[in-house]
Amino acid sequence: MILIDTHSHIYEDDFSDDRDAVISRLLSNNVKKVLLPNIDTESLNKMLSLESQDTTLFSSMIGLHPTSVKEDFNSQLQTLFDSTSHHNYCAIGEIGLDFYWDRTFEKEQIIAFEKQVDWAIQMNLPLALHVRKALPETIACLKKFDKSKLHGVFHSFSGSYEMSQEIARLGDFYYGINGVVTFKNAGVAEVVQKLPLERILLETDCPYLTPVPYRGKRNETSYILYVAEKIASVKDLPLEEIANQTTQNAKTLFNITTIKE
Repeated sequence: MILIDTHSHIYEDDFSDDRDAVISRLLSNNVKKVLLPNIDTESLNKMLSLESQDTTLFSSMIGLHPTSVKEDFNSQLQTLFDSTSHHNYCAIGEIGLDFYWDRTFEKEQIIAFEKQVDWAIQMNLPLALHVRKALPETIACLKKFDKSKLHGVFHSFSGSYEMSQEIARLGDFYYGINGVVTFKNAGVAEVVQKLPLERILLETDCPYLTPVPYRGKRNETSYILYVAEKIASVKDLPLEEIANQTTQNAKTLFNITTIKE
Protein backbone atom coordinates (compact mmCIF):
# COMPACT_ATOMS: atom_id res chain seq x y z
CA MET A 1 0.00 0.00 0.00
CA ILE A 2 1.29 3.45 -0.94
CA LEU A 3 -0.07 6.77 0.37
CA ILE A 4 0.72 10.28 -0.86
CA ASP A 5 0.23 13.38 1.28
CA THR A 6 -0.55 16.07 -1.27
CA HIS A 7 -0.46 18.97 1.20
CA SER A 8 1.96 19.05 4.13
CA HIS A 9 3.75 21.92 5.88
CA ILE A 10 6.27 19.58 7.47
CA TYR A 11 9.02 22.13 6.77
CA GLU A 12 7.53 24.58 9.28
CA ASP A 13 9.08 25.34 12.69
CA ASP A 14 6.40 23.22 14.42
CA PHE A 15 8.56 20.22 13.47
CA SER A 16 11.99 21.69 14.24
CA ASP A 17 12.56 19.55 17.35
CA ASP A 18 11.53 16.16 15.94
CA ARG A 19 11.35 16.35 12.16
CA ASP A 20 13.48 13.25 11.66
CA ALA A 21 11.17 11.24 13.90
CA VAL A 22 8.13 12.61 12.07
CA ILE A 23 9.64 11.54 8.74
CA SER A 24 10.42 8.10 10.15
CA ARG A 25 6.79 7.71 11.28
CA LEU A 26 5.33 8.74 7.94
CA LEU A 27 7.52 6.23 6.13
CA SER A 28 6.36 3.55 8.58
CA ASN A 29 2.77 4.37 7.63
CA ASN A 30 3.52 3.79 3.92
CA VAL A 31 3.63 7.45 2.92
CA LYS A 32 5.97 7.46 -0.06
CA LYS A 33 5.56 11.03 -1.32
CA VAL A 34 4.94 14.34 0.44
CA LEU A 35 4.05 17.52 -1.44
CA LEU A 36 5.05 20.81 0.16
CA PRO A 37 2.92 23.91 -0.54
CA ASN A 38 4.70 27.25 -0.27
CA ILE A 39 3.32 30.16 1.76
CA ASP A 40 5.46 33.22 0.97
CA THR A 41 9.06 34.34 0.42
CA GLU A 42 9.96 33.58 4.05
CA SER A 43 8.86 29.94 3.83
CA LEU A 44 10.62 29.34 0.51
CA ASN A 45 14.11 28.51 1.78
CA LYS A 46 12.81 26.28 4.59
CA MET A 47 10.72 24.33 2.12
CA LEU A 48 13.46 23.94 -0.48
CA SER A 49 15.97 22.97 2.19
CA LEU A 50 13.77 20.09 3.31
CA GLU A 51 13.13 19.01 -0.26
CA SER A 52 16.89 18.94 -0.96
CA GLN A 53 17.35 16.40 1.84
CA ASP A 54 15.30 13.83 -0.07
CA THR A 55 14.05 14.83 -3.51
CA THR A 56 12.41 11.44 -3.99
CA LEU A 57 10.24 11.80 -0.90
CA PHE A 58 9.55 15.55 -1.08
CA SER A 59 8.35 17.79 -3.92
CA SER A 60 7.74 21.53 -3.58
CA MET A 61 5.09 23.88 -4.90
CA ILE A 62 5.52 27.61 -5.46
CA GLY A 63 2.99 30.27 -4.60
CA LEU A 64 1.86 33.11 -2.35
CA HIS A 65 -0.79 32.13 0.19
CA PRO A 66 -3.75 34.54 0.21
CA THR A 67 -3.27 35.48 3.87
CA SER A 68 0.31 36.46 3.02
CA VAL A 69 -0.89 39.02 0.48
CA LYS A 70 -0.07 42.46 1.92
CA GLU A 71 1.20 45.79 0.57
CA ASP A 72 4.37 44.11 -0.73
CA PHE A 73 2.60 41.35 -2.66
CA ASN A 74 4.03 42.36 -6.03
CA SER A 75 7.63 42.12 -4.85
CA GLN A 76 6.90 38.78 -3.17
CA LEU A 77 5.33 37.47 -6.37
CA GLN A 78 8.37 38.56 -8.37
CA THR A 79 10.75 36.75 -6.02
CA LEU A 80 8.66 33.58 -6.15
CA PHE A 81 8.28 33.73 -9.93
CA ASP A 82 12.03 34.25 -10.35
CA SER A 83 12.66 31.02 -8.46
CA THR A 84 10.82 29.05 -11.16
CA SER A 85 13.71 29.73 -13.54
CA HIS A 86 16.07 27.53 -11.54
CA HIS A 87 13.80 25.03 -9.78
CA ASN A 88 11.19 22.58 -11.02
CA TYR A 89 8.02 22.83 -8.96
CA CYS A 90 5.17 20.32 -8.96
CA ALA A 91 2.36 22.89 -8.68
CA ILE A 92 1.43 26.52 -8.18
CA GLY A 93 0.30 26.65 -4.59
CA GLU A 94 -0.84 27.27 -2.06
CA ILE A 95 -2.78 30.10 -3.67
CA GLY A 96 -6.35 31.35 -3.66
CA LEU A 97 -8.63 33.63 -1.69
CA ASP A 98 -9.24 33.81 2.06
CA PHE A 99 -11.74 36.31 3.45
CA TYR A 100 -12.27 34.52 6.77
CA TRP A 101 -10.29 36.83 9.04
CA ASP A 102 -10.58 40.13 7.18
CA ARG A 103 -11.00 41.56 3.71
CA THR A 104 -8.47 44.40 3.99
CA PHE A 105 -6.49 43.14 1.00
CA GLU A 106 -9.38 41.65 -0.94
CA LYS A 107 -8.50 43.46 -4.17
CA GLU A 108 -4.82 42.55 -3.83
CA GLN A 109 -5.68 38.91 -3.11
CA ILE A 110 -7.69 38.72 -6.33
CA ILE A 111 -4.89 40.32 -8.36
CA ALA A 112 -2.28 37.98 -6.85
CA PHE A 113 -4.51 34.96 -7.36
CA GLU A 114 -5.16 35.67 -11.02
CA LYS A 115 -1.48 36.37 -11.70
CA GLN A 116 -0.59 32.99 -10.24
CA VAL A 117 -3.29 31.22 -12.23
CA ASP A 118 -1.57 32.73 -15.26
CA TRP A 119 1.71 31.20 -14.09
CA ALA A 120 0.08 27.79 -13.88
CA ILE A 121 -1.23 28.09 -17.42
CA GLN A 122 2.12 29.32 -18.75
CA MET A 123 4.01 26.47 -17.06
CA ASN A 124 1.29 23.85 -17.49
CA LEU A 125 1.28 23.19 -13.75
CA PRO A 126 -1.65 22.24 -11.52
CA LEU A 127 -3.13 24.66 -9.02
CA ALA A 128 -3.30 23.95 -5.28
CA LEU A 129 -6.16 26.18 -4.23
CA HIS A 130 -6.87 27.56 -0.76
CA VAL A 131 -10.43 28.84 -0.54
CA ARG A 132 -11.94 30.06 2.72
CA LYS A 133 -15.14 32.08 2.89
CA ALA A 134 -14.49 33.08 -0.72
CA LEU A 135 -15.90 30.39 -3.00
CA PRO A 136 -18.10 32.70 -5.15
CA GLU A 137 -15.19 35.08 -5.68
CA THR A 138 -12.83 32.19 -6.48
CA ILE A 139 -15.24 30.79 -9.03
CA ALA A 140 -15.65 34.23 -10.60
CA CYS A 141 -11.87 34.51 -10.98
CA LEU A 142 -11.44 31.05 -12.47
CA LYS A 143 -14.24 31.64 -14.97
CA LYS A 144 -12.07 34.31 -16.58
CA PHE A 145 -9.69 31.60 -17.81
CA ASP A 146 -9.94 28.89 -20.46
CA LYS A 147 -11.19 25.90 -18.47
CA SER A 148 -9.40 23.49 -20.80
CA LYS A 149 -6.13 24.89 -19.41
CA LEU A 150 -7.08 24.71 -15.73
CA HIS A 151 -6.28 21.70 -13.58
CA GLY A 152 -5.61 21.33 -9.90
CA VAL A 153 -7.03 20.60 -6.48
CA PHE A 154 -9.35 22.42 -4.14
CA HIS A 155 -7.28 21.87 -1.01
CA SER A 156 -9.14 21.07 2.23
CA PHE A 157 -12.45 20.72 0.43
CA SER A 158 -15.34 21.00 2.86
CA GLY A 159 -18.14 22.22 0.63
CA SER A 160 -21.42 20.64 -0.39
CA TYR A 161 -21.84 18.05 -3.11
CA GLU A 162 -23.58 20.69 -5.24
CA MET A 163 -20.52 22.90 -4.76
CA SER A 164 -18.28 20.07 -5.95
CA GLN A 165 -20.33 19.81 -9.12
CA GLU A 166 -19.96 23.54 -9.74
CA ILE A 167 -16.19 23.20 -9.27
CA ALA A 168 -16.11 20.33 -11.77
CA ARG A 169 -17.43 22.69 -14.43
CA LEU A 170 -14.47 25.06 -13.96
CA GLY A 171 -11.81 22.66 -15.24
CA ASP A 172 -10.01 19.44 -14.40
CA PHE A 173 -10.20 19.65 -10.61
CA TYR A 174 -9.78 17.24 -7.70
CA TYR A 175 -10.87 17.53 -4.06
CA GLY A 176 -8.28 17.45 -1.26
CA ILE A 177 -9.65 15.56 1.75
CA ASN A 178 -7.94 15.77 5.13
CA GLY A 179 -8.61 15.24 8.84
CA VAL A 180 -11.84 17.27 8.73
CA VAL A 181 -13.50 14.18 7.23
CA THR A 182 -13.11 12.52 10.65
CA PHE A 183 -14.84 15.36 12.54
CA LYS A 184 -18.25 14.26 13.74
CA ASN A 185 -20.32 17.31 12.79
CA ALA A 186 -18.33 18.73 9.88
CA GLY A 187 -20.52 17.15 7.18
CA VAL A 188 -17.51 16.32 5.02
CA ALA A 189 -17.92 12.54 5.35
CA GLU A 190 -21.42 12.73 3.87
CA VAL A 191 -20.12 14.67 0.87
CA VAL A 192 -17.11 12.37 0.41
CA GLN A 193 -19.49 9.44 0.22
CA LYS A 194 -20.91 10.98 -2.97
CA LEU A 195 -17.67 12.21 -4.53
CA PRO A 196 -16.12 9.96 -7.18
CA LEU A 197 -13.02 8.28 -5.78
CA GLU A 198 -11.23 9.14 -9.02
CA ARG A 199 -11.41 12.81 -7.95
CA ILE A 200 -10.20 12.52 -4.35
CA LEU A 201 -6.71 13.34 -3.08
CA LEU A 202 -5.42 12.60 0.41
CA GLU A 203 -3.79 15.38 2.41
CA THR A 204 -3.03 16.34 6.00
CA ASP A 205 -2.36 20.11 5.92
CA CYS A 206 -0.15 19.35 8.91
CA PRO A 207 0.44 20.74 11.47
CA TYR A 208 -3.22 21.79 11.16
CA LEU A 209 -6.56 19.92 10.96
CA THR A 210 -5.49 16.89 12.96
CA PRO A 211 -7.79 13.90 12.45
CA VAL A 212 -9.53 11.88 15.14
CA PRO A 213 -8.15 10.20 17.28
CA TYR A 214 -5.45 12.91 17.68
CA ARG A 215 -7.67 15.96 17.21
CA GLY A 216 -6.44 18.85 19.33
CA LYS A 217 -2.79 17.86 18.99
CA ARG A 218 -0.24 18.73 16.32
CA ASN A 219 -1.00 17.02 13.04
CA GLU A 220 1.66 15.14 11.09
CA THR A 221 1.84 13.38 7.74
CA SER A 222 1.74 9.85 9.22
CA TYR A 223 -1.83 10.59 10.34
CA ILE A 224 -2.95 10.54 6.72
CA LEU A 225 -3.67 6.87 7.36
CA TYR A 226 -6.67 7.92 9.49
CA VAL A 227 -7.99 10.04 6.63
CA ALA A 228 -7.71 7.10 4.24
CA GLU A 229 -9.38 4.77 6.74
CA LYS A 230 -12.31 7.16 7.22
CA ILE A 231 -12.81 7.48 3.46
CA ALA A 232 -12.73 3.68 3.16
CA SER A 233 -15.37 3.47 5.88
CA VAL A 234 -17.79 6.02 4.43
CA LYS A 235 -17.43 4.58 0.93
CA ASP A 236 -17.55 0.98 2.16
CA LEU A 237 -14.44 0.12 0.18
CA PRO A 238 -11.20 -1.66 1.12
CA LEU A 239 -8.43 0.61 2.44
CA GLU A 240 -6.14 -0.76 -0.25
CA GLU A 241 -8.50 0.50 -2.96
CA ILE A 242 -8.62 3.97 -1.41
CA ALA A 243 -4.82 4.05 -1.22
CA ASN A 244 -4.31 2.80 -4.76
CA GLN A 245 -6.78 5.16 -6.41
CA THR A 246 -5.84 8.31 -4.49
CA THR A 247 -2.16 7.60 -5.13
CA GLN A 248 -2.87 7.24 -8.83
CA ASN A 249 -4.88 10.47 -8.74
CA ALA A 250 -1.95 12.32 -7.17
CA LYS A 251 0.51 10.87 -9.66
CA THR A 252 -1.71 11.96 -12.53
CA LEU A 253 -2.40 15.50 -11.34
CA PHE A 254 1.09 16.37 -10.12
CA ASN A 255 2.99 14.36 -12.75
CA ILE A 256 4.72 12.31 -10.05
CA THR A 257 7.18 9.88 -11.62
CA THR A 258 9.35 8.94 -8.64
CA ILE A 259 8.35 7.88 -5.13
CA LYS A 260 10.24 6.59 -2.12
CA GLU A 261 10.98 2.85 -2.21
